[in-house]
Amino acid sequence: MSRVGKKPLSLPQGVEVAINGRNLSVKGPKGTLSMALPENINAAVAKNEAGANELSFTTVRDDKRLSAIWGTARALAGNMVVGVTQGYNIVLNLVGVGYRAQSAGSKLNMSLGYSHPIEIDVPQGITVAIKDQTEITITGSDKQQVGEFAAFVRAKRPPEPFKGKGVKYSNEHIAMKEGKKK
Repeated sequence: MSRVGKKPLSLPQGVEVAINGRNLSVKGPKGTLSMALPENINAAVAKNEAGANELSFTTVRDDKRLSAIWGTARALAGNMVVGVTQGYNIVLNLVGVGYRAQSAGSKLNMSLGYSHPIEIDVPQGITVAIKDQTEITITGSDKQQVGEFAAFVRAKRPPEPFKGKGVKYSNEHIAMKEGKKK
C-alpha cells in the first residue's frame, strides 16, 4: 500500500475538482489544470468530519507497481491543487560579464556571451519577470511546465565549473574546480 496514495488530499476554499471518466480537472483562482488518471486508479471527492472537501484515490487491486502509480497520481493531483492556488516560481541568475536578459512581450531575449543574442518564446501559461537584467523569475500554475521551461533556459548556457559563469538556479551550488597550475 502506498503511504502517499492512501492519504486524502484536502481541497482549499475556492478550489473545484471535476472528475469526468478518467480525466481529473482542478479549477482555482490561478487557472485550471487537468490530467488523465492512470488505469486502475479511481478518484472521488467527499467531505471530511470538519465539512471540508477532500480528494481521495483508491486502487482496484493491491500490487507493488499499482501502489507506486497510486502515490504518483495523488502527488500530481496535489501539485495541481498547489498550482491553482499559490502557483510555482523558479528564479534563475545570470552570472558573467555582459550576461543580461530582457523580456519583450512573449519573448525572452538573452545575451550570454555568444556572437548572437538568444531569443526564446515563452509558452502559454508562463510569465517571465526580469529583475536587474541578471535575475529571471519564471512563474506559472503547472509545476512541470515551469520546471521544463526553467531547465530549457538554463541549458542555453549551463554554469561552468571554473569561474561559475552561466545561467544557474538561485539555490544551486556550483562545485568549483581549481584551474591549471604552473
